[in-house]
Amino acid sequence: MDEIFDTLLLSYDDSLISDEELLLLQDYLCISPNRHSNFPYRDYNPFDWENLDELTCKVECRFDKQDIPRLQEALQFPEMISIPHATDCPGLEALCILLKRFAYPVRYCDMVPMFGRSVPELCKITQYAINHIYNNHGFRLQSWNQPFLSPENLESYANAIHVKGSPLLTCFGFIDGTVRPICRPSVNQRIVYNGHKRLHAIKFQSICIPNGLIANLSGPWEGRMHDARILGESGLMQDLRQHAFAPDGTPLCLYGDPAYPLRVHLQQPFRNNAALTEDMRQYNKAMSSVRVSVEWLFGEITKYFKFVDFKQQLKIRLSPIGKIYIVSAILQNSLACLYGNIVSEYFEINPPTLENYFWRADA
Repeated sequence: MDEIFDTLLLSYDDSLISDEELLLLQDYLCISPNRHSNFPYRDYNPFDWENLDELTCKVECRFDKQDIPRLQEALQFPEMISIPHATDCPGLEALCILLKRFAYPVRYCDMVPMFGRSVPELCKITQYAINHIYNNHGFRLQSWNQPFLSPENLESYANAIHVKGSPLLTCFGFIDGTVRPICRPSVNQRIVYNGHKRLHAIKFQSICIPNGLIANLSGPWEGRMHDARILGESGLMQDLRQHAFAPDGTPLCLYGDPAYPLRVHLQQPFRNNAALTEDMRQYNKAMSSVRVSVEWLFGEITKYFKFVDFKQQLKIRLSPIGKIYIVSAILQNSLACLYGNIVSEYFEINPPTLENYFWRADA
């Protein structure tokens, strides 16, 4: 078995197989073949959607049972998925497999009793679902051509933030970077080592808006990169200069921490505490009290999709760790559209409906 894995790694290094193929082959062999290859999955019944009770669905998949078919349609999962050289699977079941996998850091063998499928099948279906959501909907976390980011909506977000105590009249959202811990890689450790957090990680740049959505997500970036450098390389400032305006042409802005530069479309707290006036201190305090909402939103992702917080499973070159977090953010936005969240409740702005969030120009 060791010789087989050595051959796989050599093939990967020689670019004979891709990242996804390496992951699928590794999971197919399951590293511990005595435990998984003969796992008695045939002893369990196939997945039975009709008899899945509401509570189990909510706990295991994070969504109400009645809403998962809506989510399947919004995410454009086909009725039947055919994975070449592997298996066929109903789209609804594939979505449930993904949600179960992300809800908590379970092993594939722990999912066998619920779905009645072998470990390799579950792995391949999960990878299909991740790639399907990422390839078809990843742009929603990058594009500003979204109905909820129209000038009218941006102005309403700025008004809601001002009502909650922001001295800024033009702030429509908050920008921050999040550090996502990963398993320590065997090579190039310095690239992903974050000296501030003292761990190996990848980073994402996120924009939170008052309706409880992650409006923009850029990444993954190397864990060692500074937030200001990520801002420059992400191209966000160009997007803000093009899109961040009220209907009357007034420039609107994001608010971030002192790590970001001061620009027309990007504001920050006053620095140099020794020279601050009382008004400046009050300004910083008021903005800090509303900016904390971006931290709430980061917490929502790890609250509902614990898998992204289990760094032992997030291994560079063995798992699509960037895709996993991006897909989790899309699913978190889906939760917000259906049920709201702490951010939308705080600012008293409803998120768009699930169908409006996943709008299609050809629909």
